[in-house]
Amino acid sequence: MGAALKRPAAYGAGGVLVLLILSQLLLPRIAASVISSRLGRYGKVRSVSVSVWPAIRLLWGSVGSVTVKAESLSMQPEQASKLLWEAKGTGDAHISVERVQVGSLQLTDATLDKQGSVLVAHATATEAAVKAALPENFAVRLLRSEAGEVEVQASGALFGVGASVNAVAEASEGKLVAHPLGFLLEGFRLTLFSSPHVYVEGVGARVLAQQPLSYRLTMTGRVR
Repeated sequence: MGAALKRPAAYGAGGVLVLLILSQLLLPRIAASVISSRLGRYGKVRSVSVSVWPAIRLLWGSVGSVTVKAESLSMQPEQASKLLWEAKGTGDAHISVERVQVGSLQLTDATLDKQGSVLVAHATATEAAVKAALPENFAVRLLRSEAGEVEVQASGALFGVGASVNAVAEASEGKLVAHPLGFLLEGFRLTLFSSPHVYVEGVGARVLAQQPLSYRLTMTGRVR
């Protein structure tokens, strides 16, 4: 009688083990396919890999880590921040893109790392790409970058001033804003980026190459 009772229990345990093995093999691949399809709306994705243990966690929207490699993507800032919010259940993520168009700005060699809710993004922009993204007859020249802010010399009438002025781009209450320096001009504020899903904490820039002139840009923040 005891042996007869143990046999169904053994079969049940074996069935659970088989299901766990199958889920570990199949669920990460399914999740990777879903992510690839979602990102594929915005360009060409080379590969997506998902790692999670146990894989059954995927059924509750919990992902251990994701690695994405893409050739080219094009999206608006609002679309990019929404994608980040949708990935908030991912523990760690690394995304690398050869070319990415964010709004009017063309970037290359872009990477985004997510650890928990913390975000760190890097990308390269040429002087020509920056000029093309700015309003007509407006130009900027990098002066310094430190403590999470970037100071530039801006020429044009973006702040209502025809002459060249120094301006700072920095994080303010989770937004990326720019404002001119000077006692009479500090009241001017221009919001460069704002999202209910991404809280900006700082930005940075440095000259990457002189010929052609290009910059390495950085932004840090959190998913919220």
